[in-house]
Amino acid sequence: MLEESRQALSMSPGQTFCDCTLGGAGHALAIAEDIAPGGLLIGIDQDDTSITEALLRVSQTQLQIQHEILKGNFRKLDELLLKARVPGIDGILFDLGVSSPQIDQPNRGFAYSQDAPLDMRMDPGNQNKTAAEIINTSNEKDLARILRVYGEEQWAPRIASRIVKSRQIQPVETTEQLAALIKEAIPASQRRVGGNPAKRSFQALRIAVNEELAALEEGLEAAIRWLNPGGRIVVISYHSLEDRIVKQIFAEAARHCVCPEGQPVCTCAHQPILTSVSKKAQLPTSKEIECNPRSASAKLRFAVKVDSATSGFAGRAG
Repeated sequence: MLEESRQALSMSPGQTFCDCTLGGAGHALAIAEDIAPGGLLIGIDQDDTSITEALLRVSQTQLQIQHEILKGNFRKLDELLLKARVPGIDGILFDLGVSSPQIDQPNRGFAYSQDAPLDMRMDPGNQNKTAAEIINTSNEKDLARILRVYGEEQWAPRIASRIVKSRQIQPVETTEQLAALIKEAIPASQRRVGGNPAKRSFQALRIAVNEELAALEEGLEAAIRWLNPGGRIVVISYHSLEDRIVKQIFAEAARHCVCPEGQPVCTCAHQPILTSVSKKAQLPTSKEIECNPRSASAKLRFAVKVDSATSGFAGRAG
């Protein structure tokens, strides 16, 4: 959803743009065209391979911009932007989920279609917990909860039970082993609908390994603080749990009144932080889905930081 992101960000020459999920810098370099000449591009990613690729691509650009590429998790956005020594950001992008290059590297263990060690760490050098550790050490109840909550898997109890029984004989250490156990646990009639039966469970484990939902909350709250007045934030999410967090945080930051419900007259004098929050999530076009099937579940939301010089108070009236 590149063009939708550029339109929502509405960047101008000389502004500062931060891509919190840099990847191979595809989105970043396209949006960098809008801040040239004289702009500053800040790219953040926790994956070493992505950082290497992004540095190469950014260094080869002919755009008249400055750039700062930083390694780290966006949940540490405060620390990373302090390192970049910028007073504020005019546009921030989060393109969530696992990038295609990560999925396509078999040794990373993200894909259920390729046999590999059950890893799923986005930053192996700074993370100890792997998917194999969760699978082989969690009790059955906790494992079912992870699959149900993070993967929205209706067969979570059956899958957890099957895994626990199997690991008593031998540890579950590869993606192929896990995918086979998931398939065995799901009724045959249900395996034929909704794509690969392992999809939701693998998603759940990836989220758990990388603590993605907690990181998203922390990253979004920090990003909103760093936005300059009138600055814009765009988030592209890929499943309902992420989208729900984005929607809730944007809505909370856009509240005009925090008085108790039922109080007839507003007395809180609360000022919203965000305005112009997108009412509905934007979806990818059918053309984009055709070219990139992985974009089918994408949802884009954006918001604008309140300009304190022009904002007014619009609390609840009687």
